[in-house]
Amino acid sequence: MILTPGLIQPLPDGPLDIVGDIHGEAAALVQLLGVLGYDGDGRHRDGRTLVFVGDFCDRGPDSPAVLALVERLVRRGAALAVLGNHEINLLRDDAKDGAGWFFDARLDSDGPKYAPFARPTAAQREDIVAFLSTLPIGLERADLRVIHAAWIAPAVAAARAMPVVAMRAEYDAAEQAAATAAGVLVPQMAAELAAWGGDLEAQDPAPPFLQAHADNEAIKQTKNPLKVLTSGVERQASAPFYASGKWRFTDRVRWWDSYDDSVPVVVGHYWRRAFPAGDGKNRADLFGGIAPERWLGQRGNVFCVDFSVGARWLARKAGQPPQRDYKLAALAWPERVLHFDDGSVLPTEGFMRQG
Repeated sequence: MILTPGLIQPLPDGPLDIVGDIHGEAAALVQLLGVLGYDGDGRHRDGRTLVFVGDFCDRGPDSPAVLALVERLVRRGAALAVLGNHEINLLRDDAKDGAGWFFDARLDSDGPKYAPFARPTAAQREDIVAFLSTLPIGLERADLRVIHAAWIAPAVAAARAMPVVAMRAEYDAAEQAAATAAGVLVPQMAAELAAWGGDLEAQDPAPPFLQAHADNEAIKQTKNPLKVLTSGVERQASAPFYASGKWRFTDRVRWWDSYDDSVPVVVGHYWRRAFPAGDGKNRADLFGGIAPERWLGQRGNVFCVDFSVGARWLARKAGQPPQRDYKLAALAWPERVLHFDDGSVLPTEGFMRQG
């Protein structure tokens, strides 16, 4: 009997280099792989293996090139990868901010912010969807877990029972269940928007706090286990905030503060910064007071390897060097050392409360 691969799959033995969110920054990816010592086919002289935490696309100048390179490395067995929330949006035909490179419906709204960006041919689109449809949600072995946003035990248990080929159907079913649960909120949300009269995708003016929208976001986030694993845990925010091209009313939660398993977890998703700086992308308190090299959580065994390379478009628009503040990073395991695309190296600290 042939077993269908599940959404939680095994990591290989041996040393790993776990690459953070790339967001269409193809040049940064090529530079980082060179810094890490990989050749063009993903081979490393020391037998190391590449692992990607997802969010390969959107916002950056060349998402097709990033996806083509990752696909080539994964298909030849030189790398492993998990889905991020941006890939799930693509697979579900959910055209969101930054995806104008793929969706015609986003061209007018994304062009002023993110252009110029490469766009795939029709054949390349089909290949991208086919490749992403083969990827799992999480990877694990005895000493490590890798997932895009959050390792939450009940959601992981649900994902284990789902085959990769059923990911979209399972995700859509969970979204429909959440929509049904939140159905009573639809007229309230419409009334809120009508009373305000603004556009949730426009940064100005800011909306008042829209309670029905907050309740709807919370229900949609918590009722879908695959969304929890790829987008994290959220709760009602104290005030509206603008992020990822939209006004939002629920805020990300430091789920790692409640993670009490002994197995370390590496994630992306959360827009960490290599150097202290104001950043309009993620909420200021998510990494407040936490150094970029520190392990997170009550046991010091969760690490976020996303260092905001997806915000390089902001630097370009401002005429600033994009590599200065926004980095593409990889965490070497088991060495627990960060390598950045500019060649800088940063040992991590506080692992299992050591250091």
